[in-house]
Amino acid sequence: MPIAKRRFVTAAEKVNGQSPWAIEEWLCREDVVPNKDLLLFRVTIEPGRCHAFHTHPHREELLYILSGQAEQWVGHEHRILGPGEMAFVPKGEVHGTYNVFGERLIFLAILAPANAPEPALVDVSKDEPWMRMRQGMPICK
Repeated sequence: MPIAKRRFVTAAEKVNGQSPWAIEEWLCREDVVPNKDLLLFRVTIEPGRCHAFHTHPHREELLYILSGQAEQWVGHEHRILGPGEMAFVPKGEVHGTYNVFGERLIFLAILAPANAPEPALVDVSKDEPWMRMRQGMPICK
């Protein structure tokens, strides 16, 4: 079915990707459905891995935990999130997702707007104060 008419996305139609920190399964973006406002992907982070402190200057984000646990940071605050829990990240807010637990973490990430200007992501994990924010906590790659 042409993307312009697609209203449902099967497992065969999702777009798989690999980032340095996770496996990504894109379910909603312009090359999957005729979408202009939302991005949706399922993220799998293995134990000991993380998406270190970063920001999306032009997008807000929801992170919804499906399985496993996340050490989730939004700004200077963090929580341990489990299945059925979520974090809201305002546009431009620094955040990070750390899997310091012994099981795989799977969550949905929903971002808007889909067609925001670049840069889409800015890594701040090596900038102060973020590089010391997790000092003394389990190390994540």
